[in-house]
Amino acid sequence: MSRPDATADERSGDDLASAVATFAEVRPRLFGIAYRMLGTVADAEDIVQDTWLRWQAYDRSTVREPAAFLATIATRLAITAATSARAQRETYIGPWLPEPVDTSQDPTLGAERGEALSVAVLVLLEKLSPAERAAYVLREAFDYPYADIAGVIETSEQAARQLVSRARKHLAAERKSRAVGDDERMRLLTAFMAAAVEGDMGALEKLFADDVVSLSDGGGVVRATRIPVVGAVTVAKYIHAFASRFWAGSALHLVELNGGPAFVATRDGEVFASVTADLDGAGIHGLFWVLNPDKLGHVTAA
Repeated sequence: MSRPDATADERSGDDLASAVATFAEVRPRLFGIAYRMLGTVADAEDIVQDTWLRWQAYDRSTVREPAAFLATIATRLAITAATSARAQRETYIGPWLPEPVDTSQDPTLGAERGEALSVAVLVLLEKLSPAERAAYVLREAFDYPYADIAGVIETSEQAARQLVSRARKHLAAERKSRAVGDDERMRLLTAFMAAAVEGDMGALEKLFADDVVSLSDGGGVVRATRIPVVGAVTVAKYIHAFASRFWAGSALHLVELNGGPAFVATRDGEVFASVTADLDGAGIHGLFWVLNPDKLGHVTAA
């Protein structure tokens, strides 16, 4: 609070410092909401920056709950951005995958709750309407009460419940895998990478669930399969076919991406691919290959 005897300039400086401190405290949540909504670091950072500009210009003396106010701004901006992004991604070359983020380097991204952070879930969230996506993220990732969700997306509490319910049902119907322990996840992923590098079709087939789908995001920048590859035998043949040239001269590194184990491949010290998987006790249901160099800037081999 400004001192009663402070000059106008001093009061202004105190108020701005308070605004900066408040925003800095809430910033990880704002980025977490925006990233889950939009799937790229740059877009999420743009939302955070726009939120700050609005916070800076707003009459902050009228705001009773700054954290809730800032989250509302960020979510509404993200809904608008998601609507625009949907149209742009319809012309994307090949499958669009979210930009992977190294959560070991930025643990705040999943600090509150890790839900709606895995690549598999983010891919499915793309199929929801922006309002459904926002409701689901606020509820599942940040445990917002339905009344608060309703206020953020400007609807009734009943409608907010319906949005979350529809999102849950859609994800449950689309996602084939179920929860699996960290040890089993690591075992399957490590075994997959060993078989992939060798191009061992027999070993790959044994690791895949019958409904496995492989998606590769090259964005038209690098060579990548532009359609989903489906089925255990077909995906095994696909990986076998490119193994000898794709992995030549590369090194593999086990990292943490989007809150779970993943592999990145480097050549001459530069990351050229990230590989994440959606899996459970039945095997690997989904493979996500990010090859577009524009999406690998926040991934390291550390």
